[in-house]
Amino acid sequence: MSNVIIVGCGRVGSQLANMLSDNGDNVCCIDRSADSFANLGRNFNGTTVQGVGFDEDVLDRAGVHDCDVLAAVTQSDNTNLMCAEVANRLFDVPHVIARLYNPSRANAYNQLGIDYVCGTALVADDIFSKVVSGHGSHVTTFGDCEVVEFSLNLEHGEYKNSIRVGELEREHELRVIAFERADGSNSSIPSRDSVLYQGDTVLVCVKIDSIDQLSKYVLR
Repeated sequence: MSNVIIVGCGRVGSQLANMLSDNGDNVCCIDRSADSFANLGRNFNGTTVQGVGFDEDVLDRAGVHDCDVLAAVTQSDNTNLMCAEVANRLFDVPHVIARLYNPSRANAYNQLGIDYVCGTALVADDIFSKVVSGHGSHVTTFGDCEVVEFSLNLEHGEYKNSIRVGELEREHELRVIAFERADGSNSSIPSRDSVLYQGDTVLVCVKIDSIDQLSKYVLR
């Protein structure tokens, strides 16, 4: 269960809020207009805060200090970017996602380290997938695959403290592109026989349909 703040309660924001609420997550929606909260419907179990999503006081009332994920999905790229920057830099929210309308700005988002979803179709589904998977840092989307970077968690699996790259790839239909040891002592492009250890940072390409299965290996 995650604590999620959604900035923007239009069609995408309200749909995403209900999906996460139904999933059992704690959700708070922020919007400038109180009328927008009517989009949530009667079955929404979360909370709402009226205000500007990059205002520190508004974010504080929304519970940003306990927030795991903030998704900025207003109709303005500038607003979404400002919300993401404030959440990331001032409040150290672990995972920030911004909706992006203008794809020419994608490089700027990448340089700032901001996860984003671009386009108008299936935006809520795409962001929902990112939130519930619990994966680390989204790098890029390539066709029906996601490239993600995360610290490897082996504490709850059958492999204890190590796993071979080939085993991880075979079980979850993914490709390990590169890895770095937890202490930063070594980085490498792996072979199938390379051994990964608890806490290693891995760069992985995985099918979007399989990303939920990968979440158990993400160290949080």
